[in-house]
Amino acid sequence: MAKLILATFAVVFMALAATSLAGDPDMLQDVCVADYKSLKGPLRLNGFPCKRIENVTANDFFFDGLMKAGNTGNSVGSVVTAASVESLPGLNTMGVSMARIDYAPWGLNPPHTHPRATEIIFVVEGSLDVGFVTTANKLFTRTVCKGEVFVFPRGLVHFQKNNGNTPAFAIAALNSQLPGTQSIAAALFGAAPPLPSDTLARAFQVDGGMVEFIKSKFVPPKY
Repeated sequence: MAKLILATFAVVFMALAATSLAGDPDMLQDVCVADYKSLKGPLRLNGFPCKRIENVTANDFFFDGLMKAGNTGNSVGSVVTAASVESLPGLNTMGVSMARIDYAPWGLNPPHTHPRATEIIFVVEGSLDVGFVTTANKLFTRTVCKGEVFVFPRGLVHFQKNNGNTPAFAIAALNSQLPGTQSIAAALFGAAPPLPSDTLARAFQVDGGMVEFIKSKFVPPKY
């Protein structure tokens, strides 16, 4: 009996461990199209609640937002158009998403992380210098050309930069319906309420005036 109890505990533990490593929860039905309207009520959960199946249509599984290039006329020279559960309700519980990344000449997709997903990019046009940094602060970087693929491990800081004087774009795939994106610079210098300037000054080993100058470049989010 004791061996049976131990064996049962081991199986349950392994199942729980496997679930905790999954990017998104596995679904228990064919589809669970996101019902955005229900979020106006008191219901909250890890993901979106499901539409009633009789209200689901083919359009819930369709998104044409990656057809056109995004506007790269900003301070960093890049823009990301996401096909996540927020724009494609049929992705709910599917554990996948995509994005189109457009780069102006020499444009940069600044250092950022996806806390819930590994990302793989396919360069469609142009050539990119890409890289990621491990938790041991080791940088892995290389040039990725048209038709080539590069992968960024889940949660690690990474970036892409157009290394040419013509526009470029890439398609990214991620193993989460809502991978999340945390820009390192915006998180530190554009948080609301703001991080203490003396904390940032000590962390970056610069004076407080420089920190305030950098903060002035970022608009804190509104909640």
